Amino acid sequence: MSNNTPSFNAADYLTPRYWPLWLWFGLLRLSCYLPYRAILTLGKAVGWLIYHLVPRRRYIAEINIKRCFPTLADSEQQRLVRESFYASGISIFEIAWSWWGPRHKLEPLCHIDGLEHLHTAQQRDAGVLLFSAHFTCLEIGGRLLALHAPFHVMYKPHRNPLFEAVMRRGREAQFASAINRNEIRQLIKTLKQGHTCWYALDQDFGQNNAVFAPFFGNPAATLTATSRIAKMTSCSVIPFFCRRREDGSGYQLTLLPALEQFPSGDDLADTTLTNSLIEAEIRKAPAQYLWMHRRFKSQPDDKDGHDGRLYER
Repeated sequence: MSNNTPSFNAADYLTPRYWPLWLWFGLLRLSCYLPYRAILTLGKAVGWLIYHLVPRRRYIAEINIKRCFPTLADSEQQRLVRESFYASGISIFEIAWSWWGPRHKLEPLCHIDGLEHLHTAQQRDAGVLLFSAHFTCLEIGGRLLALHAPFHVMYKPHRNPLFEAVMRRGREAQFASAINRNEIRQLIKTLKQGHTCWYALDQDFGQNNAVFAPFFGNPAATLTATSRIAKMTSCSVIPFFCRRREDGSGYQLTLLPALEQFPSGDDLADTTLTNSLIEAEIRKAPAQYLWMHRRFKSQPDDKDGHDGRLYER
């Protein structure tokens, strides 16, 4: 754990604009005292509300699932959309458990396969990049792995100052450090020092520094950063995924062996490989992936900069 948790002065965030968020954080923190199965039930209820109250995100999920699972009947596609919202609702409480949950409640929920792959890679003393993806239990998966192996995390800062301050403090308290995703130099420096860093870059950030690699048979703008970082730092790249266990007993964490001959020098081949790994993991629990994101926002024929037309009604 980090001993450099950033200072946090609550007095800076006492104006009325922050009161609703303070109330929300208070309720989330109280959820850490509930039994695990209770947050599963409560999370599904919140997901049900989001499904009905945020039609825009529901529409995006429908488009994504239709493209990725075209052979499913319409009723099955709709069921998958609903279940993905239930999973996202659960993730809200999992975030609270990730930041504030006591170790004694988290440890029994953790089931790990492949931890030896991480330990083997760390013995090289050349840095390890934990390559992950945006599953709805991503946050708590990182916290659970940190119980067994310290590492640094890369994250996207939040636009709300209070949310950003609380989020960063929560992550700095549980991980070696939290690196702003815009601070690529810091990430590279940390890897070159032989440390382990965790990140997920499976979302569509536009066509810059990206190639169109297949994802469930669809061209998806995929950042080439994983290959470039591995080349610059000579780090090992370890795929790391987390999913909720169907029996409600907690989380299955999976670490795969370090990617061989990676980077290959062919960006398309490398991104095709990483996308295929993510796809294989999604197929184990399709509803647990974050389908609300516009994964296919960029398209090869969007040469005029009008990305996102796929999601226009």
